[in-house]
Amino acid sequence: MPHLALYTFGVLQSPLSDPARLTREFHESGEAVYREIGRHPGYIARAEPADRSQGMFGSDWGEWGEFAVPAWYGKGRTVETTALAATLSLWTGLESAFDSIYTGLHRVALNRRHDWFERTGHPNHVFWWVTDGAIPTWRDGVSRLEHLHDHGYAPHAFTFHHSFDPAGTPTRLKGIGPRNDSSVPDSPARG
Repeated sequence: MPHLALYTFGVLQSPLSDPARLTREFHESGEAVYREIGRHPGYIARAEPADRSQGMFGSDWGEWGEFAVPAWYGKGRTVETTALAATLSLWTGLESAFDSIYTGLHRVALNRRHDWFERTGHPNHVFWWVTDGAIPTWRDGVSRLEHLHDHGYAPHAFTFHHSFDPAGTPTRLKGIGPRNDSSVPDSPARG
């Protein structure tokens, strides 16, 4: 049975190393959010570095491949200057991913996203289906997110609001319909 891959990417207003209150709040909420998501039904796994001491770019991510970011990310790449948050995870399906992301501690964090993240005009997440046992890579996620931005949603790269089943047939989650905003493109990139 296919699994759902999810790549998220956001540009932070301050580098991860910034000791300011908002950066600390972002860090402090992250650990609890990941613990809660890890216990959610439908969650399979997420990319985690074997050694965080080298930062995101220098870490060993194992089967998830070398860490990569979209071409439009223009901030730092060192431990001191990196200003991004990215995740790569596997799920059993859209419903479980949606429920996990839009409830509990992650929902609380989502409500604070504009305190922490810049508004870039690029999508902040992308889904695609992978075969059972396949591990998506960071480069896969970047490629799909860039495809979503450049070409809009398709079975190759989609969002909650414009989703597809594993066979490529358009589908909708109950209670969610298409919407038109800057974080969920429904047409090729804007300007």
